[in-house]
Amino acid sequence: LEPYGLFFGPNTSTANRCMIGGMVGNNSSGTTSIQYGVTRDKVVSLKALLSDGSEAEFNSLSEPDFNAKMKLNGIESSIYNGIFKELSNKTLQENIISEFPKPEIHRRNTGYAVDELLKNSLFGEEDSQINLCKLLTGSEGTLAFTTEITLQLDDSPPTYAAMVVTHYNTLENCLSDVAPVMKHDLHLCEMMDKVILDCTKNNREQLKNRFFVEGDPAALLMLEVKANNEVDLEKQLNKLQATIERSGLSYANPVLRGAEIGMAIELRKAGLGLLGNMVGDRKAVACIEDTAVALDDLKDFIGEFSKIMERYGQDAVYYAHAGAGELHLRPILNLKKSADVGMFRSITTDVAKLTKKYRGSFSGEHGDGIVRAEFIPLMIGQENYELLKRIKSYFDPHNIFNPGKIVDAYPMDESLRYEIDRKEPEIPTLLDFSDSEGILKAAEKCNGSGDCRKTHNMSGGMCPSYHATKNEKDTTRGRANALREFLTISEQKNKFDQNELKAVFDLCLSCKACASECPSNVDVATLKAEFLYQYQETNGYPLRSKLFAYNTKLNRLGSSMAKLTNTIYDSSVLGGILKKYAGVAEKRTFPKVSRFNFDHYLRSFKSQNAENKRRVVLYIDEFTRYLDIDLGKDAIEVLTRLGYQVDLFYGESGRTYISKGFLKQAKKLALANIPKLKEFANNGYPVIGLEPSAILTFRDEYKRFSDDTETTNAIAVNTYLIEEFLSQEIQKKEITPQHFTKEAKTIKIHNHCHQKALSNQKVTFDVLNLPENYTVSIISSGCCGMAGSFGYEKEHYEVSMQIGELKLFPSVRKATEDTIIAANGTSCRHQIYDGTKRQALHPISILKNALV
Repeated sequence: LEPYGLFFGPNTSTANRCMIGGMVGNNSSGTTSIQYGVTRDKVVSLKALLSDGSEAEFNSLSEPDFNAKMKLNGIESSIYNGIFKELSNKTLQENIISEFPKPEIHRRNTGYAVDELLKNSLFGEEDSQINLCKLLTGSEGTLAFTTEITLQLDDSPPTYAAMVVTHYNTLENCLSDVAPVMKHDLHLCEMMDKVILDCTKNNREQLKNRFFVEGDPAALLMLEVKANNEVDLEKQLNKLQATIERSGLSYANPVLRGAEIGMAIELRKAGLGLLGNMVGDRKAVACIEDTAVALDDLKDFIGEFSKIMERYGQDAVYYAHAGAGELHLRPILNLKKSADVGMFRSITTDVAKLTKKYRGSFSGEHGDGIVRAEFIPLMIGQENYELLKRIKSYFDPHNIFNPGKIVDAYPMDESLRYEIDRKEPEIPTLLDFSDSEGILKAAEKCNGSGDCRKTHNMSGGMCPSYHATKNEKDTTRGRANALREFLTISEQKNKFDQNELKAVFDLCLSCKACASECPSNVDVATLKAEFLYQYQETNGYPLRSKLFAYNTKLNRLGSSMAKLTNTIYDSSVLGGILKKYAGVAEKRTFPKVSRFNFDHYLRSFKSQNAENKRRVVLYIDEFTRYLDIDLGKDAIEVLTRLGYQVDLFYGESGRTYISKGFLKQAKKLALANIPKLKEFANNGYPVIGLEPSAILTFRDEYKRFSDDTETTNAIAVNTYLIEEFLSQEIQKKEITPQHFTKEAKTIKIHNHCHQKALSNQKVTFDVLNLPENYTVSIISSGCCGMAGSFGYEKEHYEVSMQIGELKLFPSVRKATEDTIIAANGTSCRHQIYDGTKRQALHPISILKNALV
């Protein structure tokens, strides 16, 4: 829509994965509702299947058109006759008006929106036509099956924007500022409290988005103003700032602009998922999180709400749509315990009564569903509730559409996820999951927010297999919940011994995107490694897995007779036999093996090194040592010519063992490497690596192999991708553009998944951008699809290439012949070659070629 200057106004925090059908069913709102309204305001017409299978179209109707509908046959006629009969009753109309939420509350999803059907010339005094889309929107699929939706779009919002983020020492001060700032035609007025902000500290993806947070606020407001030009924007901003200064309630008010605003909004959008980061069984529970009241009532409502929470000994969570009179309020409960399940109901009941006192909506935008539907009679009165039941019967006399929602609701505290007061299973693991209080709770961190269902067109890489298959089982959520279920209910001695789990984890590429992009930090790559280990301990380790796990040993052997090995690999006959025997895809090429004396090569450069900068340790990992020797040579040359004192550290990282679930072997390697790495850290010698999947094991998985947290943390801090190290040195002015050519070149970068998850893509961009006339851009791709052995395996080859075709391959093919393709992962470079026949270079090789 952007090229047409249009957009769909309601903008939910789930916009990168939600569906219009869901938004209509739920009458969704989002952060922009204070400016653009809710989904109900945007639905022009609906086509739907009725409960008898007949088709119907709902749209605006004049009185004659409505009368004509009543003369039809079948259920459609019953619907219009029933609506006319009910809403022609003046006493019933008065009851609706007096009992339903205040009219100024635009977020209102309690029950069916019959109050909206009074706002027309047929049943009311407004000069407009009746449209049953108002009723169907927010009906949660209980009235009809929608097949087509026509929407009213909005002009694109003004392009000039600024955001003031007001920081408060108390929640009360924050709420006191809401009404005054809302007089400034804000496009966004969102709140985050300390609980949510603290959760962002433990999320790699959101840590960088909280750059603007000053001190330790109890709450903050994000206030965005927009205008069509810079002059008008500054006028609006100045007026807003003057109001904030007059109130004097906030202690810091930074102003964000440009990309900074987007980062702040991403932080706010992650709110629901971030609550999954709470360690342990006590979680921020959804039950009262959707209350909406009139803006003038918000402060008093929250004041009384807080007293309810105090009575229950609760430190609740407060966040979201302050400007719309709706805060997402969540008690923190352990729904595995009967006492907290009792509080679950009691708190919900008390808050429902409080919401009714202020004539608010108990469901502002999330819907009634099961958790709130049984409170609808309390919220709108029993007579109006009986009206809703009759409306349901007109549309769906046999109750086939989404039963148990809105009317005749199921109890809120039945069919809960956890067995109440169960004995928690003890599940021993080889990897250390103590940061989550065990592997079961690590899986339970998933709260279903569905961030892993975003498509490849959105930012980020989670989840590459889902991007290719669009299958729920291939999401982070699907995998975590399947594991949780079996670990909870299985009565087998080895709870991991499940073929269903094997199928669920099969297409996980262990890219680790979920470890950073999932707001709840569900790290499926680590869960998969433990699963494979446990499953294979019972069922045996397959031959192909052994070949890939022990790949370094095979490469060491092959490199001793490299010419013969590579000849076999290149042979269509011998290589074909090897692929068939090993279960490798026929179309996949083998990497070339090599052997080289890096120590001798280093000595030749050390003798030329006239400068005397700091001492560094270059890690020659298992891939560089036998597959990418030119890469190791280039790194030695770059570092020594830039004046660094280079020592070499040889060692196998354990990556191939980890990816195949050979955790005993990986742990043995890790425990052997840790003392050496500790010595480097103690001496202040940074350990620099070339292959992200190898060097970053020191930063990530090694923490799960050793209980010496102090040592593994020190090692992690002392471990660098070579781009990270060079970027720091550039910032210190130790490396300057004068070291490199002034020749113009264009470079497109694809970075390794583990770098994206555990580091930062920008360091590669910054390093390659150092030569004065280099034009550098990052390909906005997720995983390349190779993922170590995954792309070699015959049953995974097609999915591997599918993933590459989503973004990476097309972008590489569009690049001109003289454009350099950069990729720092050995698997990534191999995949790019197999998919496009373009030879990608490691960034360090590009820098070596640029040295003067």
